[in-house]
This record gives sequence, structure tokens and C-alpha cells, in this order.
Amino acid sequence: MMLELQERVTELENWKDGKGLIICGAGNTFCSGSDLNAVKAISNSQDGMNMCMFMQNTLTRLMRLPLISIALIQGKALGGGAELTTACDFRLMTPGSEIRFVHKHMGLVPGWGGAARLVRIIGSRAALQLLSRAHGVDPERALHLGLSEGTLSSSDETGSLEEARAWLSQYTEGPASVIQAVKKVVTAGRELPLEAALRTEKDVFGSVWGGPANLEALTRRQKHK
Repeated sequence: MMLELQERVTELENWKDGKGLIICGAGNTFCSGSDLNAVKAISNSQDGMNMCMFMQNTLTRLMRLPLISIALIQGKALGGGAELTTACDFRLMTPGSEIRFVHKHMGLVPGWGGAARLVRIIGSRAALQLLSRAHGVDPERALHLGLSEGTLSSSDETGSLEEARAWLSQYTEGPASVIQAVKKVVTAGRELPLEAALRTEKDVFGSVWGGPANLEALTRRQKHK
């Protein structure tokens, strides 16, 4: 799964016309985390560190994609699966679904960047509670914490995916160049010091100023609503 995820991220990095991304599981399970047999096979410290670095890199690249991303959580998102949800811009949950950082029960802490991202999403106090108690977070609790944007009405795969697509469409309407530019400036503002973020914003602004979408909008002369 780790190698396949890295391959998909590489493909998405080269998707020039992309605007949005929905990550979901199969069989009403989002992701149950690492395979225990595989974990046992790499239980020494160096192999664990290599796996940690590999997944940190993959999920950081996923988070930085110039696409607006949703984790569609059906069933359980456990351990590494919970960490994966934090690498997306938004999270939507289906009825009866659950996010659970079970790392403590495995004698571990998140190692794929999940803890650092969780703190940025819900704050250090709430993140400490979730990681130290290792309790499941249902849709209502996730919405209260700001971990989820909402609970979908459908719990089946087809229906929930259609709902998620409709929800995502409100953010991806418009030319891909503009949607990607928006994501780039937000990523810069989140991750870079102010001066560096301002330089990135200037550069991205310059890439769309006078571009096809800008010129078309000027031709239409639409007033802001």
C-alpha cells in the first residue's frame, strides 16, 4: 500500500489539469493502518525509521499537491489511516465512521507526520487528548473538534462518493490554473515564514495575472457578487 500510494502521488504531481482529489477506501473501510505482519518484519529501529521517513515524505507531498483534497472516511480510519486523513485539506465522514489514533496501544506515536498535522488542524490541547487517550472519534465529535467538515447522509460507497463530489465541486469550480494557484498560496502561507510566503504569493500571482482565466474574466466584465 505504501508503494502504491507513493506512485499515485507521483502521478498526481504531474496532473496539470487537476483541481480536486477524493481519497476513500474500499469495502466501507477507509484505512485500517499498517499490516501487522509487515510491521513485525521491519521491527528493528533502522527499518522503522526508514519506513517513517518514506511515509512522511509521501504524505507531505500529498498535502502539498496543488489540488483541493478530501478524505472521505467510511468505516474506520485507524493508526496510519488516521494519519492519512490529516494529509488532506478536508475530511468528510459517513454515519458510523470513526477516526482513531491507536498508536499508543501499539507502544508508538504517530510517525508519518500525523501528530504535527493534527496539532495544526485542531490545536495542541485537543490533539494531546486524542493521541493520549487513543479513543475513537465519531462524526459528531470530529465535527465539534474541527477535524471534520461534515457528516454525509449516505453510508454506502456509491452514495457517499457522489455526495463528496458534490461537496468538493463548490471549491473546484473554475479553471484548473486558478484553483491550483489558490492551493499554492494557501500552502505557502501555512508552511513558510511570512516573508517567504509573501514572495511565493507574488510569484503565483504573477503566473495568473494576464493569463487566460484573468483575461476571460476581464472580457466578461463581471461585477463581484
